[in-house]
Amino acid sequence: MKRFAFAVVGVTLLCVWLTADEAPVRAAVAAAQTPEASPDSLEELNFVVQDYCLVCHNDTALTGGLTLEGFDVARAVENAEVAERMIRKLRAGMMPPPYAPHPEIEQIDALVGLLERRIDEAYENNPNAGRRPFQRLNRAEYERSVRDLVGIDVDVTAFLPPDTISHSFDNIADVQTMSATLLEGYMRAADQISRLAVGDPDTSPTEATYKLPRTASQMQHVEGAPMGTRGGISVVHNFPADGNYIFKVQLHGTPTGLLFGLTNEDETIEISIEGERVALLGIDPLMTESDANGLILQTDPIAVRAGPHRVAAAFIQRFVGPIDDLVAPIDHTLADTTVGEAFGMTTLPHLRFFSINGPHHVTGVSDTPSRRQIFTCRPVSAEDEIPCASEIVTQLATKAYRRPVSESDVEGLMSFYQAGRDEGDFETGIRKALQAILASPHFVFRLERLRAEAGPGENTLISDLELATRLAFFLWASVPDDELVAIASNGALREPGVIEEQIRRMLRDPRAKSLATRFFAQWLRLQDLEKIHPDALLYPYYDQTLAEAMRRESELLFEYMLREDRSLLDLLTADYTFVNERLAEHYEIPNVTGADFRRVRLDDDTRRGILGHGSILTLTSIADRTSPVQRGKWILEVLLGTPPPPPPPNIPQLEATKEVEGGELLTVRELLAKHRADPACKSCHDVIDPLGLALENFDVTGRWRIKDNGAPIDASGELYDGTTLDGPAGLRQALLRYSDTIISRFAESLMTYGIGRRVEYYDMPAVRRIVHAAAERDNRLSAFIEGVVKSPAFQMRTVELTMSTEEP
Repeated sequence: MKRFAFAVVGVTLLCVWLTADEAPVRAAVAAAQTPEASPDSLEELNFVVQDYCLVCHNDTALTGGLTLEGFDVARAVENAEVAERMIRKLRAGMMPPPYAPHPEIEQIDALVGLLERRIDEAYENNPNAGRRPFQRLNRAEYERSVRDLVGIDVDVTAFLPPDTISHSFDNIADVQTMSATLLEGYMRAADQISRLAVGDPDTSPTEATYKLPRTASQMQHVEGAPMGTRGGISVVHNFPADGNYIFKVQLHGTPTGLLFGLTNEDETIEISIEGERVALLGIDPLMTESDANGLILQTDPIAVRAGPHRVAAAFIQRFVGPIDDLVAPIDHTLADTTVGEAFGMTTLPHLRFFSINGPHHVTGVSDTPSRRQIFTCRPVSAEDEIPCASEIVTQLATKAYRRPVSESDVEGLMSFYQAGRDEGDFETGIRKALQAILASPHFVFRLERLRAEAGPGENTLISDLELATRLAFFLWASVPDDELVAIASNGALREPGVIEEQIRRMLRDPRAKSLATRFFAQWLRLQDLEKIHPDALLYPYYDQTLAEAMRRESELLFEYMLREDRSLLDLLTADYTFVNERLAEHYEIPNVTGADFRRVRLDDDTRRGILGHGSILTLTSIADRTSPVQRGKWILEVLLGTPPPPPPPNIPQLEATKEVEGGELLTVRELLAKHRADPACKSCHDVIDPLGLALENFDVTGRWRIKDNGAPIDASGELYDGTTLDGPAGLRQALLRYSDTIISRFAESLMTYGIGRRVEYYDMPAVRRIVHAAAERDNRLSAFIEGVVKSPAFQMRTVELTMSTEEP
């Protein structure tokens, strides 16, 4: 073999150029295909590592914190963590870097194939199921569990702090710390939820306030509000008791005390309950709030029965279509006084808060859906109270604890019932018992017992009931239902075909939508969409209504793929999407009217798949321009699972390099070219930038464009592996060459979400097993889900080496 020195300017690295003859390549390929590779073949693969990798990844350079000195492919199992890092980078085509010489493709495939096969064979003989510390219900799981338990929707953000995001997800056990403040939050939530669910005739008046985003459109009809209205807000509010309630609205004001956005036209706000008008509030432009926060209007006391009711506060619609006005309101309705006064962004008043105060003059508690679900019996005499209470407590605790309850469980809860009964009546006792259930560690924590016969370092199966709980929170983000608990209680969940049938049944249930709204949304980082506020002057058509439609489009894509059991690759290639009128106008898709989303075919291949979704394109932008760096970084991290290294210190932001040449602004491509002139930036940006620049035809909000700062957009480039890119369609085709990497990354993320812990290097053989099984079923989503559920990491746990298995 001939070796030539290759110098990289500005970087103290020495790369070696290997000109491989055909014989060593064939030997390397044979090493990957032969069950017992010959010493010569293994030596050839070691030469590949030494000639192409060791120059950067050695004890001195430690590039990427990795050294391969002493690495032997024949002993990959003994150094599996390093081997898995190599596999990840090589599979994605990220190594060797673009500026360095590359071995033959056959050599890379041979090396990766041998490493994977050896590690996977060792895993088959001795799988590591991993373990996690205690896992508690996060916000979303707590809300959904309460809804399934007592039939009410609650917002626990007032009680529980935000959940920590780790590896894209909010259910990772080892970051779910417990504190006195958090414990108090669960206690307060249990108290409030039990009062709402059972009802409390002795409740004191409280005030619930619903805030509107300042960019919420006031032009369009709001879902849930009566027809003939526009703007405003519609919510489902739980009324704790029958009584009188006062409804308040606050409108945005200006710093001078005037009402923002009001013209000479009369405006009226309608308050409705279950679509029926209960009050009209006229707006007087001369009325002001003393503290200049805006005009506050309120109704007289209105009698409302207990339970959840749809309540809306919306403007009476007095016009349809464009308004004949010098300053006609447009879709963007930024409630910002400076912008509004200076530029006349809108002539419409803006709702700021909607509050419900009460109850006053309580008259009792009516029958409600939650009460019907809780009170499965009613005592007709004093002697019936204890048996009836025991029946109610047992059925509530069984569902909340996700297992059949013991006599001691019921006995402890009945003491809370008796304390409440002594204070009031039968219902007060039930409310106290329910409060105790909701605050119990058996509800808040997902506890799993170790079997006594399992020794340290050994794998042990979790019980069928614990498996049912894992399955329910994986697919529904909530408690298992009665059927699943019954099967698990009988020890039949692991019988042949049973768990597969339960997976199919649960995926047909509407609760499986949580896989779209939680797993898929968090994997794609759709929550970051809330952090982006496009410049109101550059993108005046962008508002909160459009942002919500963008997010819903992405969620509906995965819901459809899940419901129809589509291939995962639809994520990139789907020639369809889901839009309502607002989003269709944004995408310039004709013949879509109304607020309902519908499936439409995409005739233009530039917007196919998730890379054409406004949600992704917006969350990877900044306020006043696109960000090819953010978009490229998102593709590397989310789709390929190969995040770039952090930027070096003291590197100027892209805006700092912004200049005007010849009286014209530089395009984003030109700004990036100047930024890459710094040698410290070039190596990483050569990998990141082409991915993002291929999407430059999409502006900050995902709308198609052909110019940037007056210059035609150039969306061409070259992928890190040398593949030519030309716009979104070219990028999609280039990424499909690495579909195996994207599929593996999806399976890894799905397993992370399913088991509630980070996937470690020792889990990768299980991930590859899932990927191979899914390939035999055309990469359908159900195959990935079944693969996760059947994996050792999902069905077992490894006993910690220092853990005692003795029962306390």
